[in-house]
Amino acid sequence: MLDRPFHRSIHLMPLSQKPAPPQTIILSLLGFVGGTVLGLPIALARSSNSKALRIASSLLVQFIQGVPLPVIMFVVYFGISIGGFEVPALVAAGLAMTLYSGAYLGEIWKGCIQAVPKTQWEAAECLALTPAQRFVYVILPQALRIAIPPTVGFMVQIVKNTSYAVVINFFDLTYSAKVINNSTFMPFTVFTLAAAIYFAICFPMSVLAQRYERKLHRS
Repeated sequence: MLDRPFHRSIHLMPLSQKPAPPQTIILSLLGFVGGTVLGLPIALARSSNSKALRIASSLLVQFIQGVPLPVIMFVVYFGISIGGFEVPALVAAGLAMTLYSGAYLGEIWKGCIQAVPKTQWEAAECLALTPAQRFVYVILPQALRIAIPPTVGFMVQIVKNTSYAVVINFFDLTYSAKVINNSTFMPFTVFTLAAAIYFAICFPMSVLAQRYERKLHRS
């Protein structure tokens, strides 16, 4: 049973700073949706026949992957402020997660596009389809099927990496656990509960990814 100071600290927190797993889920969704919007063009550019597009997209991916996510969050949050615009921590963290997710999803999906057997590309050419039609009607459906397991698996990483938003004072699950611990001095209890909530969010996605992967191997 939890001690009274733990319950008291929760009730005395401002309403906007209640322990909020939904904030973590919202940031995760922003990161995934934004990463999808950015990652798909990156994947297409990385698979393009244009050397310039391949080089430009590769440099972008390598740059983002080479910078730690907390640093990206710092740069986005304070960089926008230097420009004279005040943005909520949620927006800054969402933009940073978009850049991070877009780079990794772009690489994942590039690999899925290239994993489509070469014979499928050749068969599409024999149908006298345009390059766009070949990609949309023949290659993309197969690549999407291959992409489901790693994409769902990466969503787990997105959820866990939202904890880095604590560096810009975004009140997610990790930050709320930190605040409660500062009030109760019960780190084991507080962070064990936080870990359990993260596990409850991530475990179903891990199971789903493994299930899709098994189906892919069986087919």
